[in-house]
Amino acid sequence: MRNQLLSMCVLGAVTVAHASAEEDKYLWLEDVEGAKQMEWVKQQNGLSAKEIKAYEGFDTLVSNSLSILNDKERIPYASRIGDYLYNFWKDENHVRGIYRRTTMEEYQKASPKWETVLDIDKLGKDEGVNWVYKGFNCRYPENDRCFVSLSRGGADATETREFDLNTLSFVEQQSQPFFLAEAKSSLSWIDKDNVFVGTDFGDNSMTDSGYPKIVKQWQRGTPLSSAKTVFTGAQSSVAASGYVLFDGDNTLEVVTEALTFYTADHYVYRNGKLTQLPLPKDADIKGFFNGQLYVELKSDLQHKGKQFKQGSIIYTPVEQLIAQKPTFSTLVEPSATASISQVSFTKSAILVTWLDNVKGKLVRYTQAKDGQWKSMQAPFDPNGTISVFDVERDSDEFFVNFTSFLEPSSLYSFNAVTMKAEKVKGMKQQFAADKFETKQYFATSKDGTKVPYFVVMAKDLKLDGSNPTLLYGYGGFEVSLRPYYSATIGKNWLEQGGVYVLANIRGGGEYGPAWHQAALKQNRHKAYEDFEAIAEDLIARKITSSEHLGIQGGSNGGLLMGAAFTRRPELYNAVVCQVPLLDMKRYSKLLAGASWMGEYGDPDIPEQWDYIKTFSPYHNLKANTHYPKVFFTTSTRDDRVHPGHARKMVAKMEGMGIDVLYYENIEGGHAGAADNNQVAELSSMVYAYLMQQLK
Repeated sequence: MRNQLLSMCVLGAVTVAHASAEEDKYLWLEDVEGAKQMEWVKQQNGLSAKEIKAYEGFDTLVSNSLSILNDKERIPYASRIGDYLYNFWKDENHVRGIYRRTTMEEYQKASPKWETVLDIDKLGKDEGVNWVYKGFNCRYPENDRCFVSLSRGGADATETREFDLNTLSFVEQQSQPFFLAEAKSSLSWIDKDNVFVGTDFGDNSMTDSGYPKIVKQWQRGTPLSSAKTVFTGAQSSVAASGYVLFDGDNTLEVVTEALTFYTADHYVYRNGKLTQLPLPKDADIKGFFNGQLYVELKSDLQHKGKQFKQGSIIYTPVEQLIAQKPTFSTLVEPSATASISQVSFTKSAILVTWLDNVKGKLVRYTQAKDGQWKSMQAPFDPNGTISVFDVERDSDEFFVNFTSFLEPSSLYSFNAVTMKAEKVKGMKQQFAADKFETKQYFATSKDGTKVPYFVVMAKDLKLDGSNPTLLYGYGGFEVSLRPYYSATIGKNWLEQGGVYVLANIRGGGEYGPAWHQAALKQNRHKAYEDFEAIAEDLIARKITSSEHLGIQGGSNGGLLMGAAFTRRPELYNAVVCQVPLLDMKRYSKLLAGASWMGEYGDPDIPEQWDYIKTFSPYHNLKANTHYPKVFFTTSTRDDRVHPGHARKMVAKMEGMGIDVLYYENIEGGHAGAADNNQVAELSSMVYAYLMQQLK
């Protein structure tokens, strides 16, 4: 559910109160597509583009980016559906992308033969709509029908259509396909003719956060209006959804109501009845395996005289759980330095991806007949990032991706029984990685906490404080920032003389739930203090200086950027603030904002506004203060974080005589760009701006 919430939002009208209008003279910019507002956007875009594109090397940056994005030798990551491997692919001939498939035998070849399943460019041209692909959700284990999600211009709201994998076509009307008009929807297969559905059913069907609060069971061939209501959540909850868990031939129909972003009630739906599961509200369901339900604890649990540690994976027989008599046992628990990043279930084993001081390792767990667990670590270098994907319950074969800052991704076919890895694909080096090195340092935050960060820099770097340095951060929602290979950063930043820094500040998940919870709500400032400690540590090591230090972040990371330059404007000389939250007084009233109150707090409660206002960048701008020149970016079609945040911040800064840059992509949604050409243009503007400010 939480992963869904990170990617779901609703496109809705903005309610403007008269009191707010009196307090905020820039409120008019919240009207996303108004004529006056779009004229303001186009004027800002023109001024910023002219200034940034004047950078002498701008065209080279764009060329580098397009070459990387359209490189046909990059890994075509694929997922198995039935007998085929499916991949979504973009290049210069498929700007919006094609969904395609091949066999495993072909996939292992250097140049596989692909069969086109759905051409998004052609579909958009045929229908006259700027479609952006948002995913295939196929019926397991039959793998015959799928739901295709399509977005107009990259928004989170999607139109959902049924697709037939046998005929490679949308299901025709005479076959009575499932179809949902554009909305924030949740659609999950029960069987070929029945689904769980949550969508905008009309009045009072969506939560304050803009997600479905009603779950219905919908039968093929019947109108959506006649679907049977299974569950109705609270208006104040975040969302409700229904889905099916698989364990061999056994299934479990589950309904989840996300009460907040971090708490939920879970129900089993059987024979038309709901039974609430006696689980901690902040626990995450991870899987259904050999008759046991596995959950991750976000806080300590005491049960029947036993203590279960925060961050552990525990399990109990599902039938006992349904009977309200769980008997929990521990699969794995974290250590002082190691946390659980990912849990997956194959046909015969459980896979846990660990982060140990932000470095990855993969361990397989199997249970003997006596109930004891045996573990075995997979043979991968522990100094990079390991990602497991394409794991299905009907097979022990899956894919593992390994990468680091200076090592291009390598894709392995892996067997959970033999524990053998076979390299299938490998990315070529796309920049001069041998000239650079990676180091991990620890900065000391204000409260004494040791905060890790990675530095990627030239081997012969002179520690004289003159190096253009880009510090990237996020620090929220238990999202871990891990080492990764980026050819674009390599070509357009490192090779241009820059240093790249990745911050692992609190609010993220690098050390498990406690690392995240340490920076929630009234403790939000700890994430910002961590970020500042890293900046100061970089300066103390003479890797850079304030004059040459730039920072970057998006979404929650955009809020981090806003807090960073309003708290310590003297510490940085360039700020890239992307699709940001900035007006923390109104964030909960804009689009999906209400769903994030578990992270930040409720600004309508005076006691909570007292601390929220301390990290609301929009309210902490000060006149007669020298700020670094900030580059704000957002998207008109972002229906997750409202573009009004960035617009209003820029207008307010300009009203105070502060020099600022702003660029709003007309489409692209929360990702900021809808196709490779837009991605190349926008990312090149970022690097050009940084070089202008920091060299």
